[in-house]
Amino acid sequence: MSSAKSAGAGKDLTIIGGGMVGACLALALQDCARRAGWRIRLIEAQPLAAGQVQPSYDSRSTALSHGSRLLLERLGVWDRLTACVEPIRQIHVSDRGHPGVTRLYAEKERVPALGYVVENARLGEVLLGALDPQAVEWMAPARASSARAVPGGYSLDIETGESSQTVHTDLLVLADGGRSGLLDQLGVHREISPYGQTAIVTNITSAQGHGSVAYERFTESGPLALLPLAGQRSGLVWTLPEDQADDIAALPDREFLAALQQAFGFRIGALTRVGARTAYPLKLIEAQEQVRAHLVILGNAAHSLHPIAGQGFNLSLRDTVALADRLIAAQARQRPLGDLAVLQDYLDGQRADQRLTVAFSDYLTRLFSNRQPVLTLGRNLGLLGLDLLPPARRMFAKQAMGLKI
Repeated sequence: MSSAKSAGAGKDLTIIGGGMVGACLALALQDCARRAGWRIRLIEAQPLAAGQVQPSYDSRSTALSHGSRLLLERLGVWDRLTACVEPIRQIHVSDRGHPGVTRLYAEKERVPALGYVVENARLGEVLLGALDPQAVEWMAPARASSARAVPGGYSLDIETGESSQTVHTDLLVLADGGRSGLLDQLGVHREISPYGQTAIVTNITSAQGHGSVAYERFTESGPLALLPLAGQRSGLVWTLPEDQADDIAALPDREFLAALQQAFGFRIGALTRVGARTAYPLKLIEAQEQVRAHLVILGNAAHSLHPIAGQGFNLSLRDTVALADRLIAAQARQRPLGDLAVLQDYLDGQRADQRLTVAFSDYLTRLFSNRQPVLTLGRNLGLLGLDLLPPARRMFAKQAMGLKI
């Protein structure tokens, strides 16, 4: 066991979690870190895989909103992503067995695309490749086994293989996901609302291809989303009741595709191929605290959403850039890292966006998972109304694109 404290008092920032959110924060702050003499540690439990792709960027894909594209342009990485993203030019929302349909078009919204879909592995490769090792100390595989509040910050016990060290940090950012053990250790309470659903995630190929259309299909058993990927593949997120999902996920490929075809229909032709499948239970998880003096909670550790509307990472990216902006502005005023007033100002600025986005995702989930006849009629009238009334459709499109309404 060794003990260390950085030489630059008041200039240590530690990010726990080197996934997409943690990497984006380090990227947003690295220029300021060079100017201000900050030390940024980025701690990730998983080792780098061959090719330097972070393995926590698994086989899943992420839907980036138009608003997220603008933020990634600010971070200077969008040009590197253009070769591996697939644009969403149309969003098609429907309710199986009912006439209600809503369509959103990039052309009508006067944007190049409503959003983009990127495989997490590719996004992770670009983000980590953009980090400056002179400004960001990458520690992987490494694990923060404990965190304790101390005067002026936090004391962290960090394990790296056979060795361990204790370090001081002036600002601790927890971006290590919805199962963060440090939250429990620090006594941060989370509200957990299980949906009683499991998401099956995989990639599929179809005879006609996707045509740059993202589909959101609500069925009797739960919502089903198909997102366009490069190579005419589509990323599938199929939500099913917990007591059905494991059996369906384990079906042989041909039987799985037949079940999916029955649920989705033939809008993209016959489904011809399916990749490896993973399944995970769905819960709405919200941390009851997101800031304390010298502490910020970001990403899924702060709010883990249902994937129905593809809002989770996009909200987290907006939070991340807003936090970086506050920290950079505070540094210009010579405010110390971890100042509670600065962190509270960040949270106050993001609270309305967080509440609206969480409510939007949760409401859609519960509305379209309910098969009561009155609600079924109401939501189909709502979908028809969105399709027929441009102002209502435009508000829905702005929320979907991650733009302020």
